[in-house]
Amino acid sequence: MKARPRLFVISGPAGVGKGTLVARIRAKRPDIDLTVSATTRSPRPGEVEGVSYHYLSDEEFARRVDAGQFLEWAFVHGHRYGTLRSEVERRIAEGRSVILEIDCQGAFNVRKAFPDAVLIFIEPPSIQELERRLRGRATEDEAQIELRLSDARHEISCGERYDVRIVNDDVARATEELIAVIQRYEIDGGPINNVRC
Repeated sequence: MKARPRLFVISGPAGVGKGTLVARIRAKRPDIDLTVSATTRSPRPGEVEGVSYHYLSDEEFARRVDAGQFLEWAFVHGHRYGTLRSEVERRIAEGRSVILEIDCQGAFNVRKAFPDAVLIFIEPPSIQELERRLRGRATEDEAQIELRLSDARHEISCGERYDVRIVNDDVARATEELIAVIQRYEIDGGPINNVRC
C-alpha cells in the first residue's frame, strides 16, 4: 500500500528529549520535513530568511493571524512565533509527511485547524527522571527547574488527549517506536487512538 503523507505533531515536557528524537527520525527518514516557522523577531547572525525562519513585521504577522493563515501561533519572550498553514499544506501536497515540534496548546490548536493531524506525546519514564535530566543539562537555575517540572506535570496530564504516547526511557527504542508509529499512520491510518507505546 502506498504511504499517505501526514502531519505529525510532537509534544512533551522540556528535557524529555523531543529534539533528539526528531533529529534521529530525520536522519533515518530524510523524506519527512520540518516546517520553517514565522517570527516577529529580527534575524540573528547566520540565520537565513526562509531557512531559519520567515521574518515578519508585527503588522504582517497580525494580518496573517486575522486572515487565518496560521495553524498555530504563540507569544514567546516578547515576540510572536507560528506555523504557517501554507508551509504544511505545500509539503503534504508534494507527498511529504511533516513534523511539528510544538507545545500542547499549539498541538490542540493545530488539531482544530488540521483535524487529520496525528498528535504524539513524548513522556519521561518518571518525573524524577525528568528532574535528573533537567539538572544534568545545567542550563537552568533552581527556580527555572521548578517551573519546568510544574509545567511538565500539567503537560503530562494533557498527554491523555494525544493519539499516541511514547515513553522516552531509551532513546534508541523510543526512536524505533516513533518511526514505527509514523509508518503505521502513513500506510494504514495508524493505531487505535491513545495507544501508549
